Amino acid sequence: MTPAEIAPKDRLIVALDLPSVDAAEAMIDRLGDSVTFYKIGYQLAYAGGLPLIGKLADRGKKVFADLKMHDIGNTVTRGVESVAKLGATFVTVHAYPQTMKGAVEGRGSASLKILAVTVLTSYNDDDLHAAGYRLSVSELVEARAQQAQVLGVDGLVSSPEEVGALRKIVGHQMHLVTPGIRPAGAASGDQKRIMTPGRAISAGADYLVVGRPVVEAADPRAIAESIQAEIAQALGA
Repeated sequence: MTPAEIAPKDRLIVALDLPSVDAAEAMIDRLGDSVTFYKIGYQLAYAGGLPLIGKLADRGKKVFADLKMHDIGNTVTRGVESVAKLGATFVTVHAYPQTMKGAVEGRGSASLKILAVTVLTSYNDDDLHAAGYRLSVSELVEARAQQAQVLGVDGLVSSPEEVGALRKIVGHQMHLVTPGIRPAGAASGDQKRIMTPGRAISAGADYLVVGRPVVEAADPRAIAESIQAEIAQALGA
């Protein structure tokens, strides 16, 4: 699917960053048909949430398995093979060359799409330097994007701040998925490189991942629908 073929409603990925499957299912019920795409990350996966991928897929929903795999190539290959059987649409790996290569091999001919996480949105240049990197965030993101494209990765996860530069590198051949999205007036929390939904879409993002502003809202459905409306407006839809 090309970026132009993605429906505005499908571009919002709600992160089910919740402590239990029961809490996740209650949130899914509250959101109803307003949301078509969900993310299952560490918190819910480790609380028994992986089988929820298949249940959501059976209901016609799409699921982003945000597992951020990073290990020796063979281990990543076998892990991705297992995730492909669960019915997920996307799975994440960290954007190290051996890891990405192993993930692409594990995907094989399955419909699962591999997303490479460039640099976490809670990191800035000082955090990278503290971790031993000599490159800036923008330099490392661009280097990893180029490697991912060569290795056959399907998409990239980056902060919205890097989307414009990434689009110039990868064109429209790869999906760009952006966490660190905060509606106007929402708290930034632990995110350091953030943007509003409309600005992120205008910058070139394909999918927006939003967690706390939706799942912690008094009316999650209303917030989700307002984000989708902002996405549609930015697209001119």
